[in-house]
Amino acid sequence: MRAAAPSRRRRWSSRARRFKVELRQLRYFVRIVELGSISGAAQDLELVQSALSQQISRLESELSTRLLQRSPKGVTPTEAGLAFFHEAQLVLRHADQAVRAAQQARLTGSVSVGMAPTTAAVLGLPLLRAMRERYPDVRLHVVESLSGHLTAMLNARQLDLAMLFDSQAGRRLSVMPLLEEKLFLIESRRAATSPARKRLSVAQLAGLPLILPTGLHGLRSTLESAFTRAKFKPTVIAEIDSLAMLMDAVDSGLGCTLQPWAAVARYADADQRFVLTELGDALALRASALCSLSDDELSPAALAARVVLADCTRDAVRSGRWVGARLTGETSA
Repeated sequence: MRAAAPSRRRRWSSRARRFKVELRQLRYFVRIVELGSISGAAQDLELVQSALSQQISRLESELSTRLLQRSPKGVTPTEAGLAFFHEAQLVLRHADQAVRAAQQARLTGSVSVGMAPTTAAVLGLPLLRAMRERYPDVRLHVVESLSGHLTAMLNARQLDLAMLFDSQAGRRLSVMPLLEEKLFLIESRRAATSPARKRLSVAQLAGLPLILPTGLHGLRSTLESAFTRAKFKPTVIAEIDSLAMLMDAVDSGLGCTLQPWAAVARYADADQRFVLTELGDALALRASALCSLSDDELSPAALAARVVLADCTRDAVRSGRWVGARLTGETSA
């Protein structure tokens, strides 16, 4: 008898690989056999009885055998069902042990992440929440700064990963292109003087008093490229490297700016404060990439955070929370 058990398990394992049996179906079946009732199991599992019956029917169909014998008094396992019941109990026990092992060996450590102010406005809190939910024992250090500063910190190994606009700045960085953002002319609604329109070209910015970040900011290089292609010389009245101060200046009517929508993401009343007009030039886009140290330099915590940050980015774009953004390789935001 002892020699037969491993052989029987090997045969069962070989068969199981050919079938698409779900763990939840095993749980459902085991509970039905334990209680001797589909209705009782449905109540215990907080499922609709018809849905539970359907799952068992699918399981029997997948295995091409009858597992339960139904009668007015309830259900009992057939001979095949009884054999399946014992093996299912073993599988579930192993699954529970795997979960406990994972929980007892939770990921720990710390990871530092850099974001530009506009990126942090959209991704900062979602990243904090997602990391807290998935990896509660990992300490997250978030740095909000200009993209040029973040690149320098990444190259100096002061950051593990960062969302950057210039992915060519680091030699040994791992680069994952993630998204592109449309750029908008942003004006104070109270002081707006240009006629309302859906979009405008770079050439149509002539004469507008612009407040822009300096060349240290990745956005400025993107804008300068757009100005050069359009053979346009902007009227820059001020350069401000603080997003909060820049937007305060725009809000007060001192001038207007060119930014992605994320620049107004932190304003609950953005629609009442600002007028946004899309730049229609095909290449007037800001590309963002998730950049990190090489994989062999990243800790397990940093590798996990990189996955979480990419997931948060995709979720923000696909849910529509990141206005004017589209994922790299996709045709629309």
